[in-house]
Amino acid sequence: MNLTEKLFYMPPVAAEHGARMDSMIDYVHWLMLALFIGWMGFFLYTIVRFRSKAHPRADYAGVKSHTSTYLELGVAVAEGVLLISFSIPGWVERVDKIPTGKDVVTVRIVGEQFAWNVHYPGKDGVFGRTDPAKIDTESNPLGLDRSDPAAADDLTTINQLHLPVDRPAVIHVSSKDVIHSFNLPHMRSKQDAVPGMSIPLWFTPTVTTDAMRERLGKPDFQYEIACAQLCGLGHYRMRGFLTVHTQEAYQAWIDEQTAQLAPAGEGDFWN
Repeated sequence: MNLTEKLFYMPPVAAEHGARMDSMIDYVHWLMLALFIGWMGFFLYTIVRFRSKAHPRADYAGVKSHTSTYLELGVAVAEGVLLISFSIPGWVERVDKIPTGKDVVTVRIVGEQFAWNVHYPGKDGVFGRTDPAKIDTESNPLGLDRSDPAAADDLTTINQLHLPVDRPAVIHVSSKDVIHSFNLPHMRSKQDAVPGMSIPLWFTPTVTTDAMRERLGKPDFQYEIACAQLCGLGHYRMRGFLTVHTQEAYQAWIDEQTAQLAPAGEGDFWN
């Protein structure tokens, strides 16, 4: 358990970049604490130093010391270090360097009131066409057009995201209705789901669900997908779950889901 988890009651880190994210949170909060102590000390000093009994007449010359200027410069330098050393490199890594290649698992997540729709491409690695006219809230919430060859082998789930451990996962987040916010606290990943936009985020899970259950001593533990944006009266129940598998268990899950779509003997998907 790292310092952030202890001090701020954060859930255990389960993603490759999580420790760096927690370090930035630590530094920001230490800076906030220093600012709070410093400014409160300055406030108390001014109350005592310039109280009316000590200065019955106004002093129009004011304070001639440059101490406050030096303090403000120090705060600006500290904020600049946080920005240049952590925020900008973090932005470049998480936004401008989306991983590609055979090892990457690509998934679409589409939020709606009040569920998370999960869409996997098939063996071809191409997401099939969707058509709003084909949307059925019960059987086809994404409006997937199975007549499209690229959609024939696609997999969809509701509120259940499955990923393999130690492989980069690129999640394309969007929404069918209002703004939602796709939040995986253990993965230190969060992205707004905005209607009309598909926004990627990525992370690499490092702890399987079974391993986290053993670590926490909670046999029923599940990684939770939360909506971090108030999105309507049912916001409280917009909750999904992430299962992180070993590669073998993930492939077995894929095979099981695929078997319901394709005739037996078509082969192994996503090796």
